[in-house]
This record gives sequence, structure tokens and C-alpha cells, in this order.
Amino acid sequence: MNDSNGDKRLVVNVETCVKMLNISRATAYSLVSQGRLPALRISDRRIVIPMKAIDDLIASATIRQP
Repeated sequence: MNDSNGDKRLVVNVETCVKMLNISRATAYSLVSQGRLPALRISDRRIVIPMKAIDDLIASATIRQP
């Protein structure tokens, strides 16, 4: 994901991650608490997720056949 200056972001906040993965906030926080989506706690109220963690989660996903 690129910001408005064209620089590649190293981390995103939970809301951005939710939009990128098309998941709910509850699912995002659940993935973080399970350790399936590594995150950095910046303060008591701020969590950021490395883009590499999102890429790794997507890469590790399996495709289900109908």
C-alpha cells in the first residue's frame, strides 16, 4: 500500500488492515490475539500491523474448493 507521497508503508493501523482484507474489526483483533497476525502495540490504545505480516497471512491462506 502506498501513501499519498507514493512511499510504501511499513505498517498500517487495524482499520486499514480490515479494509485491505475485507474482514471485521473483531476478526482482525482475534487474529492478532491468536498470534496469526503479528502486530506492534505502540501505546495502550494503538496497534499497528506490519505489511509483511499481512502479506504472510495472505500467502499462508489455503484456497477452499466448493
